[in-house]
Amino acid sequence: MAGLTEQVFIKLQLLSIWFVHLPITQKLSIVVIAPLIFNILYQLLYSLRKDRAPLVFYWIPWIGSAVEYGTDPYGFFRRNQEKYGDVFSFVLLGRVMTVCLGPKGHEFVFNAKLNDVSAEQAYTHLTTPVFGKGVIYDCPNHRLMDQKKFVKGALSVESFKKYVPLIAEEVEKYFQTGSYFKLSENKHGIANIMVTQPELTIFTASRSLLGKQMREKLNTDFAYLYSDLDKGFTPINFVFSNLPLPNYKKRDYAQKTISNTYMELIKERRANNDIQDRDLIDALMKSSTYKDGVKMTDQEIANLLIGVLMGGQHTSAATSAWMILHLAERPDLQQELFEEQMRASDNGSKPLTYEVMQNNMPLLNQTIKETLRMHHPLHSLFRKVTRDLHFPNTSYVIPKGYHVLVSPGYTQLQDTFFPNAKKFDPHRWDSDAVSSYATGEKVDYGFGAISKGVSSPYLPFGGGRHRCIGEHFAYCQLGVIMSIYVRTFKWKFPKSMNGVPEPDFQSMVTLPKPPCEVEWELRETYDGPILTA
Repeated sequence: MAGLTEQVFIKLQLLSIWFVHLPITQKLSIVVIAPLIFNILYQLLYSLRKDRAPLVFYWIPWIGSAVEYGTDPYGFFRRNQEKYGDVFSFVLLGRVMTVCLGPKGHEFVFNAKLNDVSAEQAYTHLTTPVFGKGVIYDCPNHRLMDQKKFVKGALSVESFKKYVPLIAEEVEKYFQTGSYFKLSENKHGIANIMVTQPELTIFTASRSLLGKQMREKLNTDFAYLYSDLDKGFTPINFVFSNLPLPNYKKRDYAQKTISNTYMELIKERRANNDIQDRDLIDALMKSSTYKDGVKMTDQEIANLLIGVLMGGQHTSAATSAWMILHLAERPDLQQELFEEQMRASDNGSKPLTYEVMQNNMPLLNQTIKETLRMHHPLHSLFRKVTRDLHFPNTSYVIPKGYHVLVSPGYTQLQDTFFPNAKKFDPHRWDSDAVSSYATGEKVDYGFGAISKGVSSPYLPFGGGRHRCIGEHFAYCQLGVIMSIYVRTFKWKFPKSMNGVPEPDFQSMVTLPKPPCEVEWELRETYDGPILTA
């Protein structure tokens, strides 16, 4: 054995001497070509395995399919689904991602056992620099479930009833003073909705969830800080948490600034013993002790507040922007929505309330639902596999260390489940067949009962234990914003716009590509702020 080792060592020495004496051009060729050859051989051997999902071919080692996936994930999924079926793998910056498309994929990933897959291990590189330490995916799953429970008290029906007039007040104030509107001075204008909607969303979410004191500390710059945090969710962040790049510096500055803003208010309330029941900040300061007796620190409370507000901000900002853009080319739907508003309010004589939005505005709610169908806020959702998994009814085993990926947003755009899926049509939800894409069966993961069924093709808020708990708040917030928008304006695309923009997939949050402008004019019937209870 020793003799064999010595022979191998001598051969390696001779090989290194031979390589050193080669011309520089040949050295470079070998350095470049050898990994490519090895990469192709590896994929060839991989393709012979029947116990692995098909691997999408790629030329560049480690990079894999990152560029193709990152620029157009839905197109990437479609092309490979046609070639390989609903289950296939691809390499993304050194990670092997196994894509599981369709309702069966949703069921497989979202209902996987906690011991089989980990959202924490999949997302911590992305989320911890954005939210901060000790919260969301930077803690054990049982603590995340407790954190959801701490927050859920601010997301009750009773809370929503109180939020509606607060949100309405913020929207009305924004239309009066916002630089793109200034209704006291203008009766028409052009608005960049990728500026207006993030600002509106931050102001309304902070006023309702975080209270008057926090809202008074915020200005339009705060919306841009959250935008910089959003840009921390890119494929490169999935692998590298910190790099000396401008986006990373902006992300870190935004996280620190927002966190410090929350900490200032928390310290102020602690110093003055001023902890009541005004808002989510009070609620977390009073009651955020884990089941094991450990209390959240004030810094962790501040970090959790970033996560909560960001969860509502990027979803509602993107969704309201997409909704306004689609309605810009549908004056007929604008008119239908306006007539619904007038019926529900008795021509403006009845106040806008949570109950009225829930019970008397079906088209408004269907328009929100249709927007979420066409534009899922997150194009991909991941889990890291923590022990070998067999995909049902196939020979495929997904090994420990791989990642599984689902894309409800892709499924929601398939004609198989939604005929003429690329058409924006809120009335498709009039159909009982489409509206039945849900199950009444419930499960409690520790933060309250949620829908257990995840085999639906329509999952705009995810599924399983990591399902977003802010769905009803999103409908409340979006309902108020769009009710006032429809009652106040008519709008269309300016000549500089050529219809609804294409999605921009550079971030994990699916936003419209610029320009994103609408030309608005005051309705003839507009006579000031709407009535609220």
